[in-house]
Amino acid sequence: MAFLLDFVSLLVLLSSACGEEPDPAQENVSPVINMKLDPRKKMLIWNNRRNVTWQECKIDTHPSCPTSPIPQVKDNNTYFCVFPNCVLHRGALLTINVTADGDVFQRELAFRNSGKEGSRAVNFSCLIYNIRFMNCSWMPGPAAPADVQYRLYAWTSTYEDDEVECPHYLVGSTGTHVGCHFDELAEPKSTDNYFFFVNGTSQETAIQFLDFTPFKATEMEKYNPPANLTISYNGSHHIIRWDNPEIRFDISSYILCYELDFQIKGSSSKRDPVFQRGSDKNVYLIPGSAARAENTFRVRVKYAYKDLWSDWSVTLHFAGHPEPDFRGPPAALVGLVVGAAALLITVLMFLCTRFSLRQKLLPPIPQVKREVTGAFVFLPEVSWDGCHPPLGSQEPEDILTVEETRSSASGQAEIRSAPHGSENVPPEGRALAV
Repeated sequence: MAFLLDFVSLLVLLSSACGEEPDPAQENVSPVINMKLDPRKKMLIWNNRRNVTWQECKIDTHPSCPTSPIPQVKDNNTYFCVFPNCVLHRGALLTINVTADGDVFQRELAFRNSGKEGSRAVNFSCLIYNIRFMNCSWMPGPAAPADVQYRLYAWTSTYEDDEVECPHYLVGSTGTHVGCHFDELAEPKSTDNYFFFVNGTSQETAIQFLDFTPFKATEMEKYNPPANLTISYNGSHHIIRWDNPEIRFDISSYILCYELDFQIKGSSSKRDPVFQRGSDKNVYLIPGSAARAENTFRVRVKYAYKDLWSDWSVTLHFAGHPEPDFRGPPAALVGLVVGAAALLITVLMFLCTRFSLRQKLLPPIPQVKREVTGAFVFLPEVSWDGCHPPLGSQEPEDILTVEETRSSASGQAEIRSAPHGSENVPPEGRALAV
């Protein structure tokens, strides 16, 4: 009986010793388990097999994308980190650091894109057009096998489960998918980002996948050409106006950029384009002397920070004889006024002819009358013989002569006059004739 009691005591001592000293191997093992990467969602997932007081996750890719997002937890105690701005198809190194029981642990996962090098799709691009449609295109990789078949997956949110496969594939000449058409996009949001993932299959070898940084939806849209393009004339300038295009997202017109193209029809010379920001009014003025009938104008638009231009608008021609940009008098009224003016002039001319108004309004310059001019008789020119006129000439005129004589009695001078030619005038009197 004493032996049995001793044996029980020994077992109790052994069990106590085991409880007080835990297995040193358990203390040195990281609590992180089930670490894996979902390359489509760019999501790293793991579990912790015991409580941790601190943890972080990191990723290192080529090209460089060092990111340390804050770990989050799902309902089933699964932790995850998302790296939406990183590209994984070139490979990545992912790291999780945790602290448990005062010790720091680190787990790493080296990820590589399995498959034949050069087999993934290349030259991928997507654009939104006509408000609600989207087209994507790509080409087979340079080392892709002949029977390769690609598939495209797209979604707009990192966390929501809205991933869809391409509804309408575009097929190349060999039967390979080389594009996709989305005919009904979801309701637009200015904060939308599009995520794309292209993988492939082949009977010959594994095909590498292709992923991207998020596509900002507002920068993917190819706008429609500007609408309601008009050219008018105000008497001095041609006035060009247009409307903003209808776009998918509710964004400010300030981020629009217009290119105005003026050309001379049939000319090989090309004028430099004119660029105008959407912050300005959609109006452009050209002096009337700078535009001719053979000149043309067109316009296109784009998002200011991208090079995705719309198609050109319709081409307009400048009028050869531009008319003012306001409503003038009717042509019938102009004709009536001209006709009335012509009739008035005709009537005035008739009255002038009928009543000699011309002579009254414009009297002739007065001239010497015929009776007066007839009284002046021009005598023939004759020559005298010495101091005697020729025979038969006109009688000489009487000339008054003045003669001064002195009276002996009074001593005063007397003045006598006698007609010239008188028989009684002495020769000395004729000598004093004035």
